[in-house]
Amino acid sequence: MRWNLRMTAAERGIWKSTEMRRRLAEAGLEISAGKMSMLWTTTPTSIRLDDLDVICAVLECSPTDLLVREPEAVAARRPHKAAEAGDARSPKVTPRLGRNRSKPPA
Repeated sequence: MRWNLRMTAAERGIWKSTEMRRRLAEAGLEISAGKMSMLWTTTPTSIRLDDLDVICAVLECSPTDLLVREPEAVAARRPHKAAEAGDARSPKVTPRLGRNRSKPPA
């Protein structure tokens, strides 16, 4: 997922994080300057749904405008088909059958 807050805000005439922070405060969401800077410049690892709801209300958008899917990134994380099929390059695990345990020390 790609966080698209900055572009979505710019499309609505909000060019600075301080302006966005002021509008969020007017809507009832007080955000610290540090957290606003993080939301503005990076992709958050988590966000409260209540906060997302207020952000969407201020920007008059939906969550799909702020969270953009990246199917290419998901496809790049999948293992290659050859490794899944047991290619010679992937290590082969051989199970040990029976009770081939060592004896305890005397």
